[in-house]
Amino acid sequence: MPPFPSARNRDQFFVLHCIYRRLRWLPCVVLWVVTASRPALAQRPASASDPDAFLNQQRRIEERIDEESRAALPPSQRAAVDYGGWYSFNLFLFDDGIDSSRTYRRNDLRVWTRITLEQGAHDIFARARLSYLDFNTGDAYDGNDDDWEGPNLERGYYRFDLQRALAAYAGRRVPYNFQFKIGRDLTTFGTGYVLSTPLDQVLLTAEAANVRLTGLIGRTVGSAEDFDRTRYTTRTRRAFFGVEARYLGLERHEPFAYVLWQRDHNDDTFPHPLQEYDYDSFYVGLGSEGELIDNLRYSTEWTYESGRSWGDRRFLYRDVIDAWAFDAQLEYLFDAPTRPRASLEYMFASGDEDRLLSPTDTVGGNREDFKNTSFVGFGWRDTGLSFAPTLSNIHVWRGGASFFPLPGSRRFDRLELGSDSFLHWKHHRAAAVSDPTATVQSGYLGWEIDVFANWEITSDLFWTTRYGLFFPGQAFEDRTTRTFLLVGVTWSF
Repeated sequence: MPPFPSARNRDQFFVLHCIYRRLRWLPCVVLWVVTASRPALAQRPASASDPDAFLNQQRRIEERIDEESRAALPPSQRAAVDYGGWYSFNLFLFDDGIDSSRTYRRNDLRVWTRITLEQGAHDIFARARLSYLDFNTGDAYDGNDDDWEGPNLERGYYRFDLQRALAAYAGRRVPYNFQFKIGRDLTTFGTGYVLSTPLDQVLLTAEAANVRLTGLIGRTVGSAEDFDRTRYTTRTRRAFFGVEARYLGLERHEPFAYVLWQRDHNDDTFPHPLQEYDYDSFYVGLGSEGELIDNLRYSTEWTYESGRSWGDRRFLYRDVIDAWAFDAQLEYLFDAPTRPRASLEYMFASGDEDRLLSPTDTVGGNREDFKNTSFVGFGWRDTGLSFAPTLSNIHVWRGGASFFPLPGSRRFDRLELGSDSFLHWKHHRAAAVSDPTATVQSGYLGWEIDVFANWEITSDLFWTTRYGLFFPGQAFEDRTTRTFLLVGVTWSF
């Protein structure tokens, strides 16, 4: 169980009565709160100098937070107000191939509230975060060893559910449904390989005859990091439009298909007269999730990317994007008191042999021709704790296992131990990957082993430790083993 407080639903008739009478204004209020975020709230601009591996390591923590938030109680009661929060402290000790060691402490305070009305027909959720980032002296990438972030609106939306509304207002049970959501929330298409990121969005979902259609209109959160680290901009502005279709009529399988457009609306703070940066992409994807046999789960996703981009030192003629990516995962859950599980995964993202300095940046990117075959996505996968490469110009093989060793113990029955191993290989041996220290033209990037322990000490206290060892391969001049240690604790209230 994640470290979330239990529901504290209270009878607050007067408050709920006032909220209910003004409910028709809530979508406008939520949209105003989301879109009114000022640049001053983003303490670290999109052009910050943090390397991709460090950002991916931070995303690993954010993914755990999102998993916990999705486990919150569903809006099932007629009228309820719930609220809470949690404080988390994470200590990072790691080598990045540039300095022998860095020490970084992150303190996060999150508070949230949820209001549900009419058996969940109306759902209002908000979550704010205040963070304090503390590096040892000289360890910060941008020279700012101590920094405050926020308070920021991390999640905030209003959602309407037609099926629940008909049941609450008219007592009708219908075999179809329509949902409308407006606000800021994590947005995922497919299995999340291409798109899994927080967006300010309007999300429409219709479900009937075993088919679920999802329509998206959204934009990136301004304070989010952009994948092109060579352009100077204070706010990230990318727009997304897409449609996803899922078939729900099969017992064990859930196939899906989607199309997704991404348009670059970034404003360059210091434009270069001889260099353009806009990256406009289009994705079409196919895949499926489900169960092959009892206890054997799977997921797979294939996507093709097209569109237009700019090459290195170009401002007249744009490149044509022609890239693709693939992911497949198996996970087996054993029937045993220790709840063991084992998983295998293969990840691929195409690269471009002309990109000698970066697989995603404009400056130092494509230069020999006008065809850009390097994949750029907005999704998420675990590619290792220490190396943590971006999914571009790379093959990644992962194998993992975990279990609860002491199921009968009163104190340690919720202690989980596990390990993951990774093998990393380039798609084009001469091309760059996201780690700038991989300067040798060799396909073998190296391998990594990670171990972890998660312990839910009480319902309000959660502890985690993760340790990673990366062994660089022939693509690195410096093959010194890189270590990564994370120790974190979360207290909910």
